[in-house]
Formats: sequence, structure tokens, C-alpha cells
Amino acid sequence: MAALDRESLIQDMTAWRHDLHAHPEFGFEEKRTSAFVAQKLREFGLDEVVEGVGGTGVVGTLRRGSGNRAVALRADMDALRIAEQGNHAYASQTPGVMHACGHDGHTAMLLGAAKMLAADGGFDGTVRFVFQPAEEWGKGALAMLDDHLMSRFPFDEIYGLHNMPGLPLGHFETRPGPLMSAEDNFEIVLEGLGGHAARPHVGREVLVAACAVVTNLQTIAARRLNPADVAVVSVTELITDGTRNALPGHARILGDARSFRPEVSAEIERQMRIIAEGTALAYNCTASVAYSREFVPLVNDADATASALAAAAAVFEPAAINGKGELVTASEDFARFLDHVPGCFAYIGNGETSAPLHNPRFDFNDAALIHGAAFHAAIVRQRLPAG
Repeated sequence: MAALDRESLIQDMTAWRHDLHAHPEFGFEEKRTSAFVAQKLREFGLDEVVEGVGGTGVVGTLRRGSGNRAVALRADMDALRIAEQGNHAYASQTPGVMHACGHDGHTAMLLGAAKMLAADGGFDGTVRFVFQPAEEWGKGALAMLDDHLMSRFPFDEIYGLHNMPGLPLGHFETRPGPLMSAEDNFEIVLEGLGGHAARPHVGREVLVAACAVVTNLQTIAARRLNPADVAVVSVTELITDGTRNALPGHARILGDARSFRPEVSAEIERQMRIIAEGTALAYNCTASVAYSREFVPLVNDADATASALAAAAAVFEPAAINGKGELVTASEDFARFLDHVPGCFAYIGNGETSAPLHNPRFDFNDAALIHGAAFHAAIVRQRLPAG
């Protein structure tokens, strides 16, 4: 792109990003966001723009030349139920909801790539621009797939990006094979007999039992799994029906578990049931475990990752490209697409001083927008070469 065009695109993406940031929407509620995306794609002159895919998803299609292969590029659109604490002029105008994970930036980057590719071409084939809802709670990709995404808008491979706080601006990182973990959710319910705080011997209170369960769950990763397997078991909530002078008879323990292999996930669940039921019995209580699998592991295809690294070389400095990134125990809905076609997910730097993801002071770094848009365009031109 010429320098003037590049600066114009940066200004556009920044304005789009700020507008999206100011109007965040939770998963499957992204009506304004999806309308905004669809309007821009139509303005760019895409061949087809379809709204309502998987609820509030949008798919844009751009064709050039006579090639019969298709590449998909994906961005997520949803925000989080977090009250923003930033003081930007474009801060969230929706109380209790904010773009605390940078999906506003991901959407703006993909819009920028669509505008770039529609204007300049440079590829032979079909590009699908997939704007996905509800990534944060792991339902959006499945909703689009259940809405026949693959048959209505077929593609041969897919690529996605996520900003990464702590990774320097202008850096690119990924790896072949496992990149991000599965996420399992659990709820352990303990039942006993509550009563007066002054007479604990009369009832079968559950608070001490619940505390013992929380402590014993820490032995799953530390002592019950093969040390060579990466796993995290985290308790995030302990809720009882007690009060200041009443011992509880009911307690709920909630949390999540992360792993990279189905066998490890199954063993975590098995050991959790043993611990919960055995510990509760020791305190003369009962325990039940509800265990669900929300995200699958994200496993990058080796060839697609090699292609992504080659495309990154057209955008980033050689020293800023890392093809041997570390495993990340966060989870990502993009993994669902990789169950259907090969692809690669990668990170771009949001800066070393960036607030963490899901933090009320997080903000996507506007200086990273051009890196993401340029990478999206580069991978299309690399995988669908013109001429």
C-alpha cells in the first residue's frame, strides 16, 4: 500500500475500533456490532454479505480471479460483563459491559483487511470474512457451525489472530500443534444439615467440608496427574446458605480446569469425583459433581502454521517473529473451526505495558491494528497467489 493509503486505513480502523469499544455487546447480543460490520463490508464492495449466521454472526465473501480455493479469516465481536475503569473518550457507554479482551480491535483489523483486499486484490480465489459472536463463553463458533457455516460458505483453511498483552508491539507469535488449552467447568454441591453456629455438633454443617474439598482439589494437578501433562484446576467460587450466626447446610464450589488432551480432562473429572465424594463422606455430608466441557484444545495445523509464519515475514521484522511460542492455558473458541479444516491461530503484540486481558483497565493498542490487517491480507495472498 502507498504511504497515504496506509495512513488513511489506520485512521479508519482506529475510528471503527473506538466506535465498537464505546458500544460493547455481550455474546449473542451483538446486533449493533454485526450491523456495523455488515454495513462496512457492503461499502467495501464485497460480493456477498450475510447477517444472522449463528444468531448474530456475519460472513462476507470476496472473490477474485478464477481460483477454486477459499481461505477464511475470523474475528470475534463480543464483549465481557465487566465495568470499565478506563477514562478514554471512547470508553464503554454500556454500564457493566466492556471490550476487555480486545475483540473490538480484532473486528477492526479484519474490517481493515477486507477493505485492503477489496481495493487492491492481489489474490486468486475466495476469501470468507467470518465475524463470530459469543467467543467468550465458547458458544459462538458452534452456533455458526450448527447454522451450516461450512456448507453455506465453504472454505479450505482458516486463520485467526488475538492480541497479547506483554508481547511487544510489532511482534508475532504462534506454534504448530497444541497452542491453547481446553476449558472444563465444574460445580460441586455439598449437602449436610445446617444449624446454630453455637451448636455445630447438632447438625452436619458443610463449610468446613467445602474448605477441605477446595484444598484437596489442589492435589489433582500436583499429585494425581502425570507431571509431564499440563493441567490447571482452579476453584473460583464458594457459595453457602449460611449467615453470621448460622452454619450452612448447603454449599456450592465452582471453578474450571484446563488441559491439552482429552485423556487428561477425563482423569481430572474422575479424580475430582473421588475427592469430592470421599472428603464429604469424611465430614458426614454428601457431594455431587457436575462437570462440563466448554472449550476444546486449540491445535494448529503444522502446514498452516508454516504458511502463517511465511506470511508474517511480509509484515513483521524477522527478530519479531516467534514460531515456537509457549503453550497457553487460556481457551479460545476458534478451536472449533480447526475440527473441520486446517488452520492457524496466532498472537500479535499489544505492548509490554498493556493491562491484562479481562481487566477493567484493558484497552486494545491502536498501533497494532495495521499489523493485524496487514497479516490477514498477507496470508490470503500467500495461500491464494495471483497469477
